[in-house]
Amino acid sequence: MTELANQAQTLLALHSDPKLLKVVNVWDAISARVVSEVEGVTALATASHSIAAAYGYADGENIPVELMIEAVGGIVAATDLPVTADLEAGYGNPRETTLRAIGVGVVGCNLEDQMKPINEAVNAVEAVLDAAQQEGIDFVLNARTDAFIKAGDKPHDEVLADAIERGRAYLATGAPVVFVPGKVSEDDIKAFVDAWGPQKLTLIGAPGSVPLARMEELGVARVSFGPFSQSVALMALQDLTTDIVAGGGLPADFRVLN
Repeated sequence: MTELANQAQTLLALHSDPKLLKVVNVWDAISARVVSEVEGVTALATASHSIAAAYGYADGENIPVELMIEAVGGIVAATDLPVTADLEAGYGNPRETTLRAIGVGVVGCNLEDQMKPINEAVNAVEAVLDAAQQEGIDFVLNARTDAFIKAGDKPHDEVLADAIERGRAYLATGAPVVFVPGKVSEDDIKAFVDAWGPQKLTLIGAPGSVPLARMEELGVARVSFGPFSQSVALMALQDLTTDIVAGGGLPADFRVLN
């Protein structure tokens, strides 16, 4: 078995383990190296928003796909851990974009449905899985539904039902997990786990989210942090700059990480 196939199986096993998989999203080689060196980190995830921002692009597939894949490849090269990539909605061609990502060593991805008609969203899931089958790996497709973040004024029970229906469709197509970003309550998590089973739901950690220990108890497979990890790093940089402008200097606990 190839190293890539081994990494894919490792990533899949991390999602099916009852222990919550915690991934801190990275955006370049140095952030990947720093995060992967922390004891207990078992996998890395990229953040499309953060990579785009690093190159001066707005999120939402505005960065050229070639540049995004190049950045993801640099992240893969910086670590021995399995890497899952945020491929947004597939940059117009989910199958081809997945093949490109696998080509640089990626063994999983997020794929947004952007609340397109469900048959179109299912077709995109099929395209990603077809690409993975062609390459002979157990690719970990984290099929994302935007039902919560695009809910608008829709009643919550309808939003929840829509997300459950879409998740069922993606799981039935072969996706191992479903990603529901947005403000998700403990009751919502219970409804998802009841509908899909344990270790099928992935979430984003945001201010006010259900605590990680409780997510694990409820059967969540994975939690990631999207662009928030980059925001924390940029806040630290801005705070340092503020201190220096005011006549201060490096913090007392400063250490070289690169």
